[in-house]
Amino acid sequence: MNITAIYPGTFDPVTNGHIDIIARAAKLYHKVIVAVAVNNNKAPLFDIEQRVKLLEQVTIEFDNVDIIGFDNLLVDCAKQYDANVVLRGLRAISDFEYEFQLAGMNRRLSPELETMFLTPAEQYEFISSSMIKEIARLGGDVSEFVPNNVLQCLIEKFNRG
Repeated sequence: MNITAIYPGTFDPVTNGHIDIIARAAKLYHKVIVAVAVNNNKAPLFDIEQRVKLLEQVTIEFDNVDIIGFDNLLVDCAKQYDANVVLRGLRAISDFEYEFQLAGMNRRLSPELETMFLTPAEQYEFISSSMIKEIARLGGDVSEFVPNNVLQCLIEKFNRG
């Protein structure tokens, strides 16, 4: 059975933790769709086009990974791309309650769509995009937490400010 997984997120910015999940998912699933969300409840540092481009650059080595932007319901996006599985990363137990609620709602909206959770490798479990932005904004070194292309964009973004 060829299973397509969809890995949604804002990826603002993409971190090494995200890349870890994508790399591992690429080994597990026939196809992985990384779905970059437009989230009107958040003010993104990078616009949707930039986030898609950054992800395309760091996932080029994976033949079975596609990057898309979306601004509709995840279940509708999953249907559009024939995804069977929603893939979510869990960094800590504190993520579980929210993710559990999302999984339940997605199952109500689209019963055939399963949710699978992956935990990041230990060295990435404390990384969050919000934390990366705050450290970078304050002039801290985030080079070990993000891919080089993202690091350069963060430096440009905060040196212009």
